[in-house]
Amino acid sequence: MEYGIGIVHAEEIDDIGILAATEKAMRAAVAGVAASRTSLQLLVDGRDRFTFAHPHLSIVRGDRKERCIGAASVIAKVTRDHLMTGYATAYPAYGFERHKGYGTALHLTMIREYGPCPLHRMSFLGNALAAD
Repeated sequence: MEYGIGIVHAEEIDDIGILAATEKAMRAAVAGVAASRTSLQLLVDGRDRFTFAHPHLSIVRGDRKERCIGAASVIAKVTRDHLMTGYATAYPAYGFERHKGYGTALHLTMIREYGPCPLHRMSFLGNALAAD
């Protein structure tokens, strides 16, 4: 199975918005696979409609309906968890190795105590702290 990884950093997500950043990351992931393929058909998890140069279909709850989308979700989570564990070395006060950047009580406590770091999406942070 071939797969590609696309990453967009927090500052850019804040600049262009989560939907545009999602599309940018997906385009990078697709480009990584398309480089070695003569044909490609994409299945996308969710209801959002993106434009690709390849045939594609958006499927609501696709991770439950299509094994390849479920596998992609696992790859994305493992990739993120691995990155966050690495970031824990650069930002040890935040406990990224424990919560992997998800909005847990520990993560929110660390943000309140130390303030945001460059990994935090400022456009999301206000909502996350207000919701706690």
